[in-house]
Amino acid sequence: MSSLVIVDSECANLNSIYKAARMVSLEAVISDNPKTISSARAIIFPGVGSFAHAASLISKKKLRESLLETVARGRPFLGICLGMHLLFSGSEEADLSRVNDPTEGLGAIQGEVKRFPEGLPIPHVGWNRVDPVNAHPLFAGLQKGNYFYFTHSYYARPEHKENILSLTDYGFSFPSAVINGNLYGVQFHPEKSGSAGLRLLSNFGKIIADQQ
Repeated sequence: MSSLVIVDSECANLNSIYKAARMVSLEAVISDNPKTISSARAIIFPGVGSFAHAASLISKKKLRESLLETVARGRPFLGICLGMHLLFSGSEEADLSRVNDPTEGLGAIQGEVKRFPEGLPIPHVGWNRVDPVNAHPLFAGLQKGNYFYFTHSYYARPEHKENILSLTDYGFSFPSAVINGNLYGVQFHPEKSGSAGLRLLSNFGKIIADQQ
């Protein structure tokens, strides 16, 4: 059984995630094998690009069921950027897509993924502050207002406030991290966020260790 699997959905820079994980002593394997994912003790689910395209690839690779199995078992699960969006059931981005393949997300967190409103520079790219709403082990050792690296045009809006783990301001306050049990999603890229990002990944490793 692999302790940590980085999911290969063909929609992320997997080497960057893998190297960052290694820097904080997280031994991971990269896989798109449903059996490997189902048996993992923990998951990192990265993603960059189109919601519709990523959802289509998840369907074609038959990963949906195995991903949901790890969520149902309460295994530590970290979705990054588009990987966070895919924790929700759908996105306005998919609604605007002409892709005819399935565009359904995992539906593991209730809510919706919205496009930033008109008038804001899109995409939101660069360093921005992240403010945890409550103390949580994922942000242990990090100060309120630590800077992380973002690049996105859509943001997640959970239906329930208890699913919001941190907030970031970009013309308005939007959720930059979400939670549902041992399921986490971060809008920013920890692998591109220097020491703060590495600390967050290290904290995720401690969450994994505490579950074993």
